[in-house]
Amino acid sequence: MNKNFGIVLLALSVGACQQEKIIEAKQDLAVKPYPKTEKIDQQDTYFGTVVDDPYRWLEDDLSEKTKQWVVAENEVTQDYLKQIPFREAIRQRLENLWNYEKETAPFKEGDYTYYYKNDGLQNQYVLYRRKGDNGEEEVFLDPNKFSEDGTTSLAGISFSKDGSLVAYQISEGGSDWRKVIVLNAADKKVIGDTLVDVKFSGLAWRGNEGIYYSSYDKPKEGSALSAMTDQHKLYFHQLNTPQATDKLVFGGSAKPRRYIGAGLTEDERFLIVSAANATSGNELYIKDLSNPNADFVTVVDNMEKNHSIIDNDGSKLFIYTELNAPNGRVVTTDFAAPQPANWKDLIKETDQVLSPSTGGGKLFANYLKDATSLVKQYDRTGKLEREIELPGVGSASGFGAKRDDKDLYYSFTNYVNPGTIYRYDIASGKSEIYKTSAIKFDPSQYESHQVFYTSKDGTKVPMIITHKKGIQLDGTNPTMLYGYGGFNISLTPSFSTSNVILLEQGGIYAVANLRGGGEYGENWHLAGTKMKKQNVFDDFIAAAEYLIKEKYTSAEKLAIAGGSNGGLLVGASMTQRPDLFKVAFPAVGVLDMLRYHKFTAGAGWSFDYGTADDNKEMFEYLHTYSPYHALKPGTAYPATMVTTADHDDRVVPAHSFKFAARLQEYHKGNNPVLIRIDTKAGHGAGKSTAMVIAEQTDKWAFMFQNMGVGYKEIK
Repeated sequence: MNKNFGIVLLALSVGACQQEKIIEAKQDLAVKPYPKTEKIDQQDTYFGTVVDDPYRWLEDDLSEKTKQWVVAENEVTQDYLKQIPFREAIRQRLENLWNYEKETAPFKEGDYTYYYKNDGLQNQYVLYRRKGDNGEEEVFLDPNKFSEDGTTSLAGISFSKDGSLVAYQISEGGSDWRKVIVLNAADKKVIGDTLVDVKFSGLAWRGNEGIYYSSYDKPKEGSALSAMTDQHKLYFHQLNTPQATDKLVFGGSAKPRRYIGAGLTEDERFLIVSAANATSGNELYIKDLSNPNADFVTVVDNMEKNHSIIDNDGSKLFIYTELNAPNGRVVTTDFAAPQPANWKDLIKETDQVLSPSTGGGKLFANYLKDATSLVKQYDRTGKLEREIELPGVGSASGFGAKRDDKDLYYSFTNYVNPGTIYRYDIASGKSEIYKTSAIKFDPSQYESHQVFYTSKDGTKVPMIITHKKGIQLDGTNPTMLYGYGGFNISLTPSFSTSNVILLEQGGIYAVANLRGGGEYGENWHLAGTKMKKQNVFDDFIAAAEYLIKEKYTSAEKLAIAGGSNGGLLVGASMTQRPDLFKVAFPAVGVLDMLRYHKFTAGAGWSFDYGTADDNKEMFEYLHTYSPYHALKPGTAYPATMVTTADHDDRVVPAHSFKFAARLQEYHKGNNPVLIRIDTKAGHGAGKSTAMVIAEQTDKWAFMFQNMGVGYKEIK
């Protein structure tokens, strides 16, 4: 079972909070003059259309001029934020909320049980272990000691089958480029050299010989944080040998693919390779490692659908596939004839989207039912054994274990119930609470309900709305509308410590499950891609209109937020309907749709977006909604705080830099339009607790200030 590092935020009520005083928003808060951003004469021609790009120079993240611009913009932003009278009160409240001990579900490797803990405000979670059931607790890995400022994080971990060896990845400053260190688990001594320049990779052990990992060649010219990475390569690293001698197993010039991932079946007989050129659809290959002369066998030879091998019984393979099943199914076949023509249904497609896992010799079918979890347990012949009784309506995750395990651990959460970990007995189907936590939040005071609203073309779209019980629907409630809408990713109910700030102030948190996501399977995803991408923005705009029509809020009290592809969503929505929102938070967004594919691994996003180089029609479509290009001079835009980070090498910060520069140039009105740029941080993963609290503090302070709602101080 994959044990990549993941943080589970746990919490349970410990009593109500006392409201003390209201700190009013400051009237006519001053904004320093925006930095005068140099404009250059840069033009590109697409199919006969000339497009100006005067801020192209901001794409050079190595230049001193760009660094000076970042400093100047941050000075303006921080000067504005420090004037907000309740900013410090929000920071203290967030720090108080965050400051409780957290612990994740345990997992067994060899003679030890491992688990992550955070004592409250530690920048990074610490990996602990104990021997057997009652052994003494000891620290195994403490990422807080990787760097003085907490910006180096643990980014993945993998144990050998017998638990005696461990390989772990570290990320420095939030970068996707990783280093890999191998330890002897018993004494924690380092084995061999540190592997470098690893990117978008799992770590798969082959016995105790070594590990499979994936990477790209480090760019020879330009910035390693922004230059294009294209050909992924799968290597095998033999322990105690130089990385320079690692064997290329798959990919490279002989089999160029943009994304390559590898894993072994639990019995370590088969090496499985997934290869793709985009974020959706993959080829599938398998190799019998018990035969030293074996070659790779092709299971699927095209990238039209998604597939994965999830388990095996000897030569019998269990495969998840979306072939002829947009919502997914599980099939079986034999290694002797693994191609689709020989597949037999084991778990058939249903109306709900399937995400399967295995453990204890069983198969677990985790379905999405209107963006919430429904879990069923099957035996290995495909017989339904039971529907697992969950604690309520929400998100259940973690139904995975090793073949011989008798129990497993899963977490359950929703927007008002902080995560609780349960131990599940696989034989009996009984769940018992394993771990709760002590965040100062009382779920009984809040409610969360789902509505279905109508988008522009008549499509019904689900949205979950969360708020205090008994609020008045009078259009005055400060509201945050959040969305993503892309890459087949589903937004399912999840508790957020940060959102407590909004909820306890009487605000509303709404999450719309837009097309482009995975909530209703492949067809829902495809309905928000390429020439249908506008559907996503229409869905989001319709969600805002619904909230206003039903008097949850008003345009003067409505904020929108989203990150990455969600940053594109916010950028497109605020440029198309600047009148509809008071505040906008485009975070680490894809904001220049004509050039996104020219940086790092961005070309792989073309399945969802298409590219401006494809054809004239695709260029014109992208050019129309691209947030950077859709900004119009003399327009009053919402109060906006763009957020990004200098080490974001997934969605490079140039997107945000250029968008912010043009927004400041074109914006007309009193709303501040700022950019907040973190240093020594990346796309989001691995951020220190201190950085997260600081960013969330500024978000809520900026929102409340610009809505003029003030802040009820809570101790």
